[in-house]
Amino acid sequence: MSLVFPETLVLVGAGKMGGAMLDGWLANGLAPEAVTILDPHPAQELTALAREKGLRLNPPLAEIAPPAALVLAIKPQSLDASADTIARLAGAGTLVVSILAGKTIANLRARLPAAGAIVRAMPNLPAAVRCGVTAAVTGRETSRERRLIADSLLKGVGAVEWLDDESLIDAVTAVSGSGPAYVFHLTECLAEAGAAAGLPPDLAARLARATVVGAGEMLRQTELTPAKLRQNVTSPGGTTAAALDVLMAKDGLQPLLTKAVAAARKRAGELSG
Repeated sequence: MSLVFPETLVLVGAGKMGGAMLDGWLANGLAPEAVTILDPHPAQELTALAREKGLRLNPPLAEIAPPAALVLAIKPQSLDASADTIARLAGAGTLVVSILAGKTIANLRARLPAAGAIVRAMPNLPAAVRCGVTAAVTGRETSRERRLIADSLLKGVGAVEWLDDESLIDAVTAVSGSGPAYVFHLTECLAEAGAAAGLPPDLAARLARATVVGAGEMLRQTELTPAKLRQNVTSPGGTTAAALDVLMAKDGLQPLLTKAVAAARKRAGELSG
């Protein structure tokens, strides 16, 4: 994977997602001396990493020149309090990459009028193990070169899907952004169902975890559709078919997930502005 990184980068917010992205960049060749991190409450691990790698952590703002890339990884609710600081860092030569849920390119442009280009992206938690997927969309002013840099920054933690329509971002947030939590909860539920069926709880938990991990790996390794994989494991009149009769009923899993995704999409829209 050939990635093109910026000469200088400021990361605002290095929590779980920002920290995962930072780890991916460093692992894929971003020079540590190019990185400045701004985080008001850095974790001990981040402080140790900065010391080990030579990253600049929370230097005086007056010492930070507008970088080639400015990555915003704070909570969306923190944008108002951070906007003045961020605006000072976004110059005409700066590519802004935002992973703030609900914050539109127009909203970011209003707060960062001097920024050279803005990319809005929505990664997900498996970025922490470099198996994430990120959907991204660019502003009209984003050049091919800057889009390539944004693509490299996002590919540092997984796959990237570029969108032509920003209005799709809220739905992306509801599917892949929040989706890992749905899978984790499915794993919890499968373990609880196993315990209810008589398995020792610890064994049920191990079986559920391994089953989800294995099914995910099958999805990764094959080009078969999920529907085809499901059909391959389902014998007519067998045990899996009996379970799927429940899960695929009119009041089964699909309408429940559709309702859940709709709720997440609605909340993403409420975070806009």
